[in-house]
Amino acid sequence: MSLLADYFMICSGRNNRQIQAIVNDIIESEQKAQVEVKSVEGRDSAKWILIDLGDVIVHVFNEDEREFYQLEKLWADAPFVDTSAWVTE
Repeated sequence: MSLLADYFMICSGRNNRQIQAIVNDIIESEQKAQVEVKSVEGRDSAKWILIDLGDVIVHVFNEDEREFYQLEKLWADAPFVDTSAWVTE
């Protein structure tokens, strides 16, 4: 569906602190797994943070920004991937 990445992950947090915690955890987990974090954009505002992992682009929104931009609608034709089996605690 896209030349940019194989997967787009879209998630949100309730406040800036939670959004920063989500982003920090993703970055730390990927670095431990030896995945290159190519870039992180929007960290200062914490309204919409984009993490470029190469094959995966992660969007972390605050709830208002996610509702406003509705990225899910842009990718409505793409198949949904259930990642619950990939997540470990």
